[in-house]
Amino acid sequence: MAEKENCKLFSEFAPNTMQEWIDKVTVDLKGADFNKKLVWRTNEGFNVQPMYRLENMEDLKNLSCLPGEFPFVRGNKKDNNDWYIRQDIVVENVADANKKALDVLNRGVNSLGFVLSGCSDFTKADMEALLKDICLECVEINFVAGCHKSVVLDAFKAVVEERGIAPEKIHGGINIDPLSALTRKGKCCNENPYAVIKANAEKMAAYKNFKTIEVGGYVFNNAGSSIVQELGFSLAAGVEYLDKLTDTGMSVNDIAPKMRFHFATGSKYFMEIAKLRAARYLWAHIVKAYNPCCDCKCMMNIHAETSEWNKTVYDPNVNMLRTQTETMSAVLGGVDSFTVHPFDDTFECHPTELAERVARNQQLLLKEESHFAKIVDVAGGSYYIEELTQNIAEAAWKLFLEVQEQGGYVEAMKKGFVQAAVKATAQARDLAIAQRKENFVGVNQFPNFNEKIDRELCACVFEPEDMTAADAEVETLKPYRGPAAFEAMRLKTDMFAAKNGRPVVYMFPMGNLAMRKARAQFACNFFACAGFEVKDNNGFKTVDEGVQACLDNKASIVVLCSSDDEYAGFAPEAFEKLKDKAIVVVAGNPESRPELEAKGLMNYIHVKNNVLEELKAYQQKLGI
Repeated sequence: MAEKENCKLFSEFAPNTMQEWIDKVTVDLKGADFNKKLVWRTNEGFNVQPMYRLENMEDLKNLSCLPGEFPFVRGNKKDNNDWYIRQDIVVENVADANKKALDVLNRGVNSLGFVLSGCSDFTKADMEALLKDICLECVEINFVAGCHKSVVLDAFKAVVEERGIAPEKIHGGINIDPLSALTRKGKCCNENPYAVIKANAEKMAAYKNFKTIEVGGYVFNNAGSSIVQELGFSLAAGVEYLDKLTDTGMSVNDIAPKMRFHFATGSKYFMEIAKLRAARYLWAHIVKAYNPCCDCKCMMNIHAETSEWNKTVYDPNVNMLRTQTETMSAVLGGVDSFTVHPFDDTFECHPTELAERVARNQQLLLKEESHFAKIVDVAGGSYYIEELTQNIAEAAWKLFLEVQEQGGYVEAMKKGFVQAAVKATAQARDLAIAQRKENFVGVNQFPNFNEKIDRELCACVFEPEDMTAADAEVETLKPYRGPAAFEAMRLKTDMFAAKNGRPVVYMFPMGNLAMRKARAQFACNFFACAGFEVKDNNGFKTVDEGVQACLDNKASIVVLCSSDDEYAGFAPEAFEKLKDKAIVVVAGNPESRPELEAKGLMNYIHVKNNVLEELKAYQQKLGI
């Protein structure tokens, strides 16, 4: 009995090699190619296998390092995974902003981000009113400002000193990031931006936990970049700051602790976890090359937020699912602070109270109920995530070196290298969305048939955000939303329907029960993406019965749904009886298509379609 208790689990089973597993899977695939069927090629440029084993870990680096140890791939902390729950507040009136700040602090938030505009005349009195009754030692205080950031810092510092608070007790930061301004506006705000950075860093030198240099990786993410591009270009921007500031006489020991990387977290759950682990690993090695006084200077401070690129206007409640998984991956990846954007932030000028409450609670549930703050590096040791971490690190490092070969981040921007890379990825992702290879539930896949928008929305909701300055020196990146093209198309139908009635797409199923049902469901899903009214039914026994039903329902588009073999029999007859009354479409791509086209049937929908372009064409045919 004792011997059995000491036996290892599954010891009675002989071990299997990776090749044996592949051979077994290949048999189950019935001759299909393993690599083509199961190996996934990422936007990041490397392959992902369907399974990973211990033997895949043999060549991985830094598996022996512990949490809180260089190169910090397992996180900056040794005994917990705590993070700041941040909520940003747009400051239109300082008293109102203060009232809201006090309210959200009582609802679980412990990090505030005050979004300021027109800061040139921001005074100490304004700062006092903004921070009234807020315990500055207890929460993280952040400022998101346009120009004149030094004015904000002066006012903040004056308030802290007046309250007699020790500088080291202040946590937070400000978004001094001229390279993000260059990326989005095409020029830096100041003629000598590095002198401004140096002055503000030295001004806040005593504030050891207050970050004055930001690296805005979120800009790349929201412009449609890959994870590798977001990381590689962010590292290049970070090195640009290190190089330029050390050239001014500053020490890396003073620069690196003042830096904060600001990423956006997308929907690729495991990839995002790995991204953050790889980011810390690479940055630690980069800073190490500048000979800091200790390894602690090599830590990367990370603030992240939910991505804006993948959020939808239609079926917006799905955004809550997106932001939840994004929050989970960010937290498990080891962020220092995180912002969840409200699910209606995309289309509301001011998010609703419900949306803001949900956004806060998404983090609170993970921290207080799921205890995500308790365990360091939950992902550590996962064969899959460890492999992803190294793959992303290697690919991002390669891209980083390419930027350095261009002369650094600024020179790479001037040469158009950064813009070209991001645009190429964004275009590839746009095509994948159009072909439904990258899905957005509620938009290009599984739309809500009954949902409609009956109010005009600002055009900016569907167009890229162009902040290019009139005197821009370089081409800019323009953040946009991946689903926007589909949504703009659907909104066009909604606006048309308000005045002219909604076009009806009627299913015409005949023949094989399984095939007609499957193709009717496919067709309903297909046309509903454009906001058309879709009507399905159980099928017809005769062509005349189906034709009459189409006429009775005033169908603008009729979709013939059957098996490939049966189209040749009834499709031409149905077309002849309906061609002058509706657009007739065949669901599928049958072998008999040439014969059917010869008889006038020219419209086909199938899985290889560019869905976006097809639907736009049908809109045009209907006069929308």
